[in-house]
Amino acid sequence: MPKILIVGGGYAGFYTAWKLEKHLRAGEAEVTVVDPLPYMTYQPFLPEVAAGSIEPRHAVVSQRRHLKKTNVITAKVTNIDHASKTATITPPVGEAYEFSYDIIVVTGGAVSRTFPIPGVADSAIGLKTIEEAVAIRDRMLTNFDKAASLPAGPERERLLTVVVVGGGFAGIEVFAELRSFASSLLTYYPQLSFEETHFHLIEAMGRIMPEVSLPTSHWVLKHLAQRGAEVHLDTQLKSAVDGHIELSTGESFDSDLIVWTAGVMANPTIVRNSDLPVEERGRIRTRPDLRVGTDEEFVADAWAAGDVSAVPDLSGGGVGGFCVPNAQHAVRQGKLLAKNIVAVIRGEEPRQYFHKNLGAVAGLGIGSGVFQSGKIAIKGVVAWFAHRGYHGLAMPSFERKFRVFWGWWNNFWLGRDIVSLSATQHPRAAFEEFASRPKPAADAAPAPAAVKAPAEKPAKETVGA
Repeated sequence: MPKILIVGGGYAGFYTAWKLEKHLRAGEAEVTVVDPLPYMTYQPFLPEVAAGSIEPRHAVVSQRRHLKKTNVITAKVTNIDHASKTATITPPVGEAYEFSYDIIVVTGGAVSRTFPIPGVADSAIGLKTIEEAVAIRDRMLTNFDKAASLPAGPERERLLTVVVVGGGFAGIEVFAELRSFASSLLTYYPQLSFEETHFHLIEAMGRIMPEVSLPTSHWVLKHLAQRGAEVHLDTQLKSAVDGHIELSTGESFDSDLIVWTAGVMANPTIVRNSDLPVEERGRIRTRPDLRVGTDEEFVADAWAAGDVSAVPDLSGGGVGGFCVPNAQHAVRQGKLLAKNIVAVIRGEEPRQYFHKNLGAVAGLGIGSGVFQSGKIAIKGVVAWFAHRGYHGLAMPSFERKFRVFWGWWNNFWLGRDIVSLSATQHPRAAFEEFASRPKPAADAAPAPAAVKAPAEKPAKETVGA
């Protein structure tokens, strides 16, 4: 029975394993998924998690709960030697070991791509994981609590200033969601005013959201400006040391929350430690049928999909001729990848991946969104419902869909939960503060010094007469 190793349990990896369970006959193959995390994160929901509109656990999908026939290993793949068909698996506890396979599927995803800008590595936070989204939410709430106890002034405004770097879909969505969140929070903080909250989005290009038309992007800019959010176009971040923001335009201000969404790159842990072919941008070279290789030749028993791969976009709409790294492609590639693997196992030919983007939809905070399909653009509350409907239905498994929609329904009547749980980042702090500890052993009393007896004087000689 062939052993299939799936490296990465994100969109593409999860869907590949999920659909392999459906298409494989009993005993036809053994499937193993290796990922450092035991869940798949539905990343389009991260902006809403950061804004408190979705419960964090509802935006992730448990691998062990939904991959019932798959062997799930929570660990990292730190090396792939396809020549010998072995992978090095490094668990969080214990020694690394070699894993032999017959077919490998590389779906390691992408990580945040940053630049050597002073202060970014120390002060900023990304938006690729559920943990980052939760930290953003808790930081926002904690900063409102702190600011409410301070007098009006620079320190208060620093706590209420949010900076987002990157004007793509992820950047605009989290920027607009956080602006909406901050406006709603002011109801609970009468000490604070709207004018004290400042939101800055920094984009190096001359426009935002390249996935939508220019008129639509202009509408988004105008809409954000009306809500008190400032977008800096044709502007670069020069420094963020200690939260002091310096822009290429000469402007500067202080912020305690900097969110980085300016690009991604293929997971370097996987790409740099394998003998599979890599193209110039650091992604695994992949054919339209999702086999690793080029049009002329392919690497036998090696497949790739998702953000870690360079899959040609046969629709002609991709940047540089390749599929852009987004959830739409990763999910669809994962589904096709499962079918293609089964086809090859059964001696059939794999199909090529083709997907023509039908449109783009983005949420801009409660009751506001934008939808673009060709020349058709829908804005406002209708687009917001379209955004929630599309992503709610795209969430894998009925169980996850129900939790997300049920959470939205509760928020409609009860409002967003505004409790910060930032203390979870240091869960033992309260326990340690009051925990009793053994008293240090008393220093042993020094032994009394021995009294030295005086030396006897020698007897004097008697001189005889």
